[in-house]
Amino acid sequence: MEEESERRRIFSYLEDRFGISEKVFDNYLLFKRKGSWQLINNGVLQAESASQLKVSKVGLRAFQKIGKFVKPTTRLMQVFGTAATKARVEIDDEQLTRLVAGEELSMDMDLDTGYVILVQSNKRVLGLGFLINGKIRSQIPKKELRQAMLEY
Repeated sequence: MEEESERRRIFSYLEDRFGISEKVFDNYLLFKRKGSWQLINNGVLQAESASQLKVSKVGLRAFQKIGKFVKPTTRLMQVFGTAATKARVEIDDEQLTRLVAGEELSMDMDLDTGYVILVQSNKRVLGLGFLINGKIRSQIPKKELRQAMLEY
């Protein structure tokens, strides 16, 4: 099980950047293995017994280390992104088509460089984009973007 200080750092980032309250994750355990963290509901395993496990793979892959950054995964955002109150970008079908084509979206946002949650007009959370210099690049696997277009 991940150390409490690391847990606080990761979940406070979600609260600061996206407005997803740390309390949302109160009933979840966080496990670290190599450069990623998995999230599992606390009801599945008892904390005492789980802390003795050598984790190979468990729960939802929630974060991965990218250089010096910790990046939330697409799945984490799809599951918990609806609770976000900040750094949400609603995109329409034309913008989705551009992302599928590998293009960037120009956005005039009062937001620091970093990850943003991409939401379809129908309020479905697609995953993450990365905002830098007023442009958003998709961080969502192309296969999932194409599937989102089909379902739109």
